[in-house]
Order: sequence, then C-alpha cells, then structure tokens
Amino acid sequence: MPKANRPVISIFPMYQKETPTAVRILEIYASRAVYEAHLKTPHFQKYKTTTLKMVKSLKLVDMDGIDTETMMTIFKKMKTSK
Repeated sequence: MPKANRPVISIFPMYQKETPTAVRILEIYASRAVYEAHLKTPHFQKYKTTTLKMVKSLKLVDMDGIDTETMMTIFKKMKTSK
C-alpha cells in the first residue's frame, strides 16, 4: 500500500512494566472516518480473525490532541533534557 494511503499515522506497541504480557497498542489515525474505513479492509479483517483468541479486549478510546503551544513546550523540554 503506498505510504500516502496508509490509515495509521503512527503506532506504538507497549507493555506494562509490572505485567510484561499485558500489551497495549496505541494507534493514531487522521480521523474517525479513516479508522472506521480501516476496520473494513481485508488485512484488518485477517488480523481480527487470526488474533481472536489472543486479544482479550479491544477498547477504543477517543482522544484529542494537546494544543500546539503546549506541545511545542513539551517537545522543547524533551530536546533540552537529553
């Protein structure tokens, strides 16, 4: 799939330090519509059916981005703390 047509902007697989087998995946989509269209794709349907017994729950959490000024401050602090 060409890069411009990929529905996921970014993906962050993570695990809980206290429970390394508790994996969380944070995926960021451009919009709710893009996310819902992605759910209907053949590769996502294959994922859903092949991981059915491995995934205990799927919980969608709607989020909003932090305002631009705050984000710039956060990333500036991250850059200077290295």
